[in-house]
Amino acid sequence: MDSFEPLSSLWYPLSLVLVYLGAIIALSEGVNRLTGLGAEFTRKIVHIGSGNVILIAWWFQLSSWVLVSASIIAGIVAIVSYFLPILPSINSVGRKSLGTFFYAVSIGVLGSWFWQLNQPQYTVMGVLVMAWGDGMAAIIGQNFGQHPYQVWGVNKSWEGSLTMMGVSFIIISLILLSMGKPLVLTGLIALVVAIAATGLETFSKWGIDNLTVPLGTAILAFCLT
Repeated sequence: MDSFEPLSSLWYPLSLVLVYLGAIIALSEGVNRLTGLGAEFTRKIVHIGSGNVILIAWWFQLSSWVLVSASIIAGIVAIVSYFLPILPSINSVGRKSLGTFFYAVSIGVLGSWFWQLNQPQYTVMGVLVMAWGDGMAAIIGQNFGQHPYQVWGVNKSWEGSLTMMGVSFIIISLILLSMGKPLVLTGLIALVVAIAATGLETFSKWGIDNLTVPLGTAILAFCLT
């Protein structure tokens, strides 16, 4: 996975990634323009959907350079969209945020690190916890949150935070079980890492949680296992 692969062997997974991402962005833009669900909801479509790309990279055992290259391109697009609102569904959060850029950076860092160690499952774990945990936390918190609190001026809710913890626990448990870890040990590690990930997610000013959550999740899980 860490060697350069011929382009002929990459055309199928890369084309699959491009088609998938194009569909996710098109869907989110369509929902953003045609419905009244709000920009934050449609941004979470991109947030959750794009994170699933890491599964394609894992299943097809793509090289680390592919992930790093993709993260660089995504980072550039995120920066451009931050200053020029060409894709409202990416950066429209009602506040200045570099979350999408940090998201891309975290994928590149984790892909380079754990892919080289031949431990891609930790990259997958970190990215999916960020994608699904944070994404569902925002959706549940904003639509059903009845117990708000603030961290660094950013509004949170206990309902959203508990969703983050629960989704993270499920994702971490499933990946650890796929690695053959014992059930009890899996539950303990998943609980500790899920609590840590939720704690990191509460500090989300400027979107920094898009960097700290995936890195913290993957590194802590790696150290504990």
